[in-house]
Amino acid sequence: MEEIVDVDYLVVGAGAMGMAFVDALTATADVSVAIVDRRHGAGGHWLDAYGFVRLHQASAFYGVASTLLGGGRVQTDGPERGLHERAAAAEVCDYYGRVLARLVASGRVVFHGRCDYLGGRRFVSALSGTRFHAPRARVVDARYLSPDIPALTPPPFLVEDGARVVPVNELVRLTQAPARYVVVGAGKTATDSCVWLLQNGVSPNAITWVRPRDPWLLNRAVVQPDPAVFLGMAADTMAAVAAATSPDDAFLRMEDAGIMLRIDPGVTPTMAKTPTLATWELELVRTVDHVIRRGHLRAVAPGRLVFDDGEERVPADTLVVHCAAEGLKYPGLRPVWTAEAITPQPARVGFPCFGAALAGYVEATREGDAEKNLVCRPSPYSNTPSDWATMQTIGGEASAAMSRAADIRAWSHTTSLNPVRIPPDRVDDPAVVAATGRLKESIGAGRARLADFAPG
Repeated sequence: MEEIVDVDYLVVGAGAMGMAFVDALTATADVSVAIVDRRHGAGGHWLDAYGFVRLHQASAFYGVASTLLGGGRVQTDGPERGLHERAAAAEVCDYYGRVLARLVASGRVVFHGRCDYLGGRRFVSALSGTRFHAPRARVVDARYLSPDIPALTPPPFLVEDGARVVPVNELVRLTQAPARYVVVGAGKTATDSCVWLLQNGVSPNAITWVRPRDPWLLNRAVVQPDPAVFLGMAADTMAAVAAATSPDDAFLRMEDAGIMLRIDPGVTPTMAKTPTLATWELELVRTVDHVIRRGHLRAVAPGRLVFDDGEERVPADTLVVHCAAEGLKYPGLRPVWTAEAITPQPARVGFPCFGAALAGYVEATREGDAEKNLVCRPSPYSNTPSDWATMQTIGGEASAAMSRAADIRAWSHTTSLNPVRIPPDRVDDPAVVAATGRLKESIGAGRARLADFAPG
C-alpha cells in the first residue's frame, strides 16, 4: 500500500539547490510542492559539515532568493575587517530550518525527511517504512551536483591496520595531540583544516600537506556583494584574459591584478576550482612548508605514506586527516528541463544558489520546456585552467541569454544571490558606473580570447 502525495512538484533534495528552487517557484506561482530528503531537515551537506567550516564566499551570495542569509553586514574587526560576513555551519543550518518552516507554514509545501527517493515519483520513509507516490508531480532532481563530504565518504586510499585516519570532522573532537598531522587533499577543505590547526597553536612543522595538485584561489576581497567591487573584478578579469596568450598566462595576469592567489609562488597551479581565500589565510598556509607533491595518496600504513612512485616516512603516531572527498562534481551539463526531470544547475559562473533560484522563477513564469531552456542555461564547474575558460565561455552565453529577457533581468536585481546585482540606490554611484564602463570596454575582447582558450 502506498500513500498518495497529491502535489504539482516533487523536489528530491533539500540542500542549497532544492531550497533555492522551491523558494523562487512558490514565491511566483500558486503551486504545491513535496520536498524529499534522506536527511532529517533542510540544508543538505551542511547538516554533516565539519565544525569549523564557514561559507567561503559572503553570506549574501548563498541561500534562497527571498531571504537574506545573515544581515548583509560588513565585518568591523578581525582579519577580514571590511569584508562581508561569512556564515558558519550552525548559522547556515538554522537559516535553512527557518526557510523550510516558512515554506511549510504557507500550506503549499510539505517536507518528507529521512526518506529515500526510489525513482518513478516514489519514495520511502527510512523511519516508518511507509511508501509514498506522487503520481502527477513533476520531478525536480536537486541532487545532480550534490558534493561528497569526508564525513560520509571513505578515504580514496587504502588504510592498513594500525594507521590512524580520520575525516576532517574529527579534528574538533581530538583529546590528545598526535606527533604529526598529515592533511590529505588540495581543495578548500584541506586548506580550511590547515588554517584551523595553525590558528589553534599547532606548529607548521607538525603538519604535512599531501597536495596532489596546487590550486588557484580567488582573492575574497574582490568577490564581494558590492557592485563596484564585483563588477570591477569582472572588468579586471576580462582585461587580463584579453591580453593573455594561454589559460595559464591568464591566471598569472589575474594574479598580478590581485584577483587570483596561489599558495606557493614557485609552483604554477593546475587546479582551477577557484574557491575564495583571504590573504590572511594565505599567509598562514604558506607557513606549512612540508608539502608532498607525489600525486594521489594510495595507502596509509603505520609510519608510511604510499604513493605510486614510492613511500614517505612519517612518525608512527601520525594522524592522517581525510579531506579528499569529491566536493565538486563534473557529471556534464544537461538541459535544466527534460521530460524526465527539472535539474537545477548553476547559471551564473560560480553561484549555484542563484542558478537554482533562477530555474524556479523561470519554471513559474514560462510555458514549454523549450522556452525555459532557452532563457535558463546551465554553466559547468571548472577543474583546470582550460576548464575555467570553457566555464567562462558557456557562463557568458548563459548570462547573455537570461539578460535578454526583461522580466528575468528585473527579477535578478531583486536578490543578493545574483553577484552582478545593482541595487536601485547604487545605479548612479560613480564607482559602480566606472566599474560597469570598464567591464563594457573589456568584455568583448575577453570573451573572444576565452573562446580561443576553451578546448574543443
